[in-house]
Amino acid sequence: MELLDFGNGDRHSVNLLDSMASSSSRKNIHADATDDEQEQEEEELEHFDDFTLASSWERFISEIEAVLRVWMSDGPNNLLEKGAVLLEDAGNLYKVKSEMKYAMKSYCMEFYFKTDPDGKLADWNFDLHDLQLCFGVKEFLVIAPQSASGVVLDAPESSKLLSAIAIALSNCSSLWPAFVPVHDPSRKAYIGIQSMGTVFTRRFEADRIGSQVPVKLMHLEGLYELFVSKFAYSTLDLSVHNFKVRCAMKLTFRTLPYDDDNIKDAKISKSGENLTGEMSIGTQWDDDCSWSEWYSAEDPVKGFELIAIWSEKMVESSMEMAELENASPHEAEKWLTSLRLEGSSGNRVGFTSELRLLVDALQMSFEAQFIEDFVSVENPGPDNLKSMVIPPPTVRDRVLKELFIEGIQFSDFANSGHKISRAIKGAPLGSLFAQFCLHSLWFGNCNIRAIAVLWIEFVREVRWCWEESQLLPRMPANGSIDLSTCLINQKLQMLAICIERKCQLSEDYQDCIGSLDQIDSMSEEESVVGDDSFSLQTPSEEFSGKVDRKPEDVDLFNEKKSSDLTRRGSAGIVDSMMLLKSHQSMHAPYTQEAPLMTEDMHEERLKAVEAFGDSFDFSAQLERDILTSDMSAFKAANPGAIFEDFIRWHSPGDWEEDDGPEGSKSSSSSSHDIKKSKDSWPPQGRLSKRMSEHGNLWRKLWNSAPALPASEQKPLLDPNREGEKVLHYLETLQPHELLEQMVCAAFRAAADTLCQTSFGELKQVETEMQQLYLTMASALRALQVNHLSGDSETIEDLRRLTVAFEQVEKLLTLAASLHRKLIQAPRLSREIFNDYHNFYIQTKGKGLTEDIDEKEFNKKQEVRDHEREVLSNMFVPPTANQSWRKVLSMGNLLNGHEPILREIIFSLRDRVSGNHYAARSGSISQQEIETYRMYICGTSNDLRVALSVVSCD
Repeated sequence: MELLDFGNGDRHSVNLLDSMASSSSRKNIHADATDDEQEQEEEELEHFDDFTLASSWERFISEIEAVLRVWMSDGPNNLLEKGAVLLEDAGNLYKVKSEMKYAMKSYCMEFYFKTDPDGKLADWNFDLHDLQLCFGVKEFLVIAPQSASGVVLDAPESSKLLSAIAIALSNCSSLWPAFVPVHDPSRKAYIGIQSMGTVFTRRFEADRIGSQVPVKLMHLEGLYELFVSKFAYSTLDLSVHNFKVRCAMKLTFRTLPYDDDNIKDAKISKSGENLTGEMSIGTQWDDDCSWSEWYSAEDPVKGFELIAIWSEKMVESSMEMAELENASPHEAEKWLTSLRLEGSSGNRVGFTSELRLLVDALQMSFEAQFIEDFVSVENPGPDNLKSMVIPPPTVRDRVLKELFIEGIQFSDFANSGHKISRAIKGAPLGSLFAQFCLHSLWFGNCNIRAIAVLWIEFVREVRWCWEESQLLPRMPANGSIDLSTCLINQKLQMLAICIERKCQLSEDYQDCIGSLDQIDSMSEEESVVGDDSFSLQTPSEEFSGKVDRKPEDVDLFNEKKSSDLTRRGSAGIVDSMMLLKSHQSMHAPYTQEAPLMTEDMHEERLKAVEAFGDSFDFSAQLERDILTSDMSAFKAANPGAIFEDFIRWHSPGDWEEDDGPEGSKSSSSSSHDIKKSKDSWPPQGRLSKRMSEHGNLWRKLWNSAPALPASEQKPLLDPNREGEKVLHYLETLQPHELLEQMVCAAFRAAADTLCQTSFGELKQVETEMQQLYLTMASALRALQVNHLSGDSETIEDLRRLTVAFEQVEKLLTLAASLHRKLIQAPRLSREIFNDYHNFYIQTKGKGLTEDIDEKEFNKKQEVRDHEREVLSNMFVPPTANQSWRKVLSMGNLLNGHEPILREIIFSLRDRVSGNHYAARSGSISQQEIETYRMYICGTSNDLRVALSVVSCD
């Protein structure tokens, strides 16, 4: 390696290059001028006065010079407009290039420049180009052959090429440094030159040792002496001499992979959180994550990189370097960390991959009319059914046992899943159909045959629960039907309620009906709050007023026995309202709940009402039954009530009151108001025109309705009939109707499952999840129309939806991993994820989401002092079986880990005056320049050195 033989004793000869060919080229130009005299005379006749283009080499220099002048005159802004290319991972560094030929070879000259050329380069700026880091330059030129290797393998050719560009730069009065790649490409070797604008010239050379690094150069002391040897005059032992050298160092550490070799017992907090990022023996990293019930995800965080930086300090002896090598990384001025993410490893295991298969099954479901057609390959159906695998019966039985496990009930639909997941017409997370859909994703390979087999067995289990009057697991047996869910979930909810009602009508339930009847038959004193009389009240003798009452009605009322007027099914007094005929307090009855209806039943009801015209006629049988039930209950709770009383309670809008005490009474139910109401008897009012018409349906129903409390009436909901209707629907459901609802329910359940993951205070994850729900609601809305076909555009929309789902699933998995590993450093976890999220959004905007994990994410985040211990604990001490760590060659160990990369910058600065180096006590006009600079990068088995030297020609 020529770099290690650099100048021992001569301050101004560095043996980087052969002497520059500028002087010899000028002699060649003058010699060739005589030979081309005739040609020059011809050019004079053509009015050309260029005397320099005497050979191909001069033409090559002239061509380089022409390109340089264009770039210099354009400046950065114009070069940007002309198509300069921004380099990735290099800050605001841009590149322009030009191609040219010389001696039958093609070359490419590239100019690298920044939009802010006046800014100062920091030593450890992570956006620097390789040459900027090696040599400390800002903008520079690179000229290289257009070949497979891209380097100059011939030493004379490289010298001549560098000489040509140096002459061109000198002719343009440019101070740009120029570099030529030489040697083998793996060595990353360069030679270069730069004019300093005076008699000083800076020369560059970089080379690399890929193996067999001398032991002395593995340590800081030897590297320091290597740098000193480039300017020291003495050949004696350099370790005894003192040279004031500036030194800056950067060490890079990398955690071991999270594999079986470094799994340790984790320190678990009282809350069950993992505080070290390590895993317990026999556990996976995501065992405490919400998706672990369905699949085990590969940890996206493969580890962390830690960069410890020592800022520039003055070193005067090799002993100080030896002390620095023994220093702990905790003594570094700055710590920076970055993630090591997994690369793309084929198909990722997660909800996304299975949802794609479910969408494929939806597309195939249109190819058969009955779900049984997909079970047997002998039945007519798609040709590729035979290639679809059905899991063995043992797997099917295990899934069904998990779905219909006894004792699991689910009643809290409102609190399941995300708060905005109800916008998706699926099934609540934890409900029976949602669990069926999630199990279907992992049943076999989620093909249409496997889904058909599981569905048929699922319906059989549901029928068994119905016939055996067993409560349906994972479904609430009370409450109303949630019409915001899919129709299958509504039907299962209806069936669960029917099973409960069916059980209530059994013999065991009938035994306790008598006691309930006794409660309903209690006297007004026992059942009604605010009424102190045991028997029914009669009109007061002091009562004065007019009541529209026929004589025969009065006689009939007076002749009735008190036993016939027993009040039943009263829920309490209705404010201060009184019955018109009997002058008794009006009681509100217990009524039957309106029969539960699923979405399709509501649609049938509306169609029936529309078919019979005016909905007020209540021509539909269901409306007749409901109204008759309410009338019967009102009669039982208010003996002696008339039709007008029922209208005043049930439909106040159909009772028109006259101006008077009754119309102005307060809504208070105090005894004073009751007395006032009695004193102002009778109330002045009448039925509305609709209720007064001849043949009114309401009056007909009133006359025919018996006085029965709700407990003695025939139930409005017939559980046996409705239960059989539900089972008929499930058994005759067409394949595409099943798959459409399964897709909606599976997307919603998968998203709700992911949403339960603990990821700390990461607002971006919450925002991404909300956006995903909105996207799903929009994409899945078309499945509710039931007008799809196998080649519908909706299928492609669903496939695009899986891409959006995958993006959120990746982000959430990363967030969960970061939160778990950095739970004691939440700020660091939040900042790292923010950086990755911004990087992810930018990459997604460029359409590179397929390879986002392969693209290196190297954003660094500064580690604060109180966070260093958390990161340090992740560097688990290497075990004895890691043989490659038994012999350590470098210092600055972190928990037994040596750095995977050590970078050092040595520099020596001198004052210059005129054409010579000056003493430190020189005049004010002297300026300080960096005369020697050495960048060293490598490990114990790999070493790269870049040297720049300022000399006086």
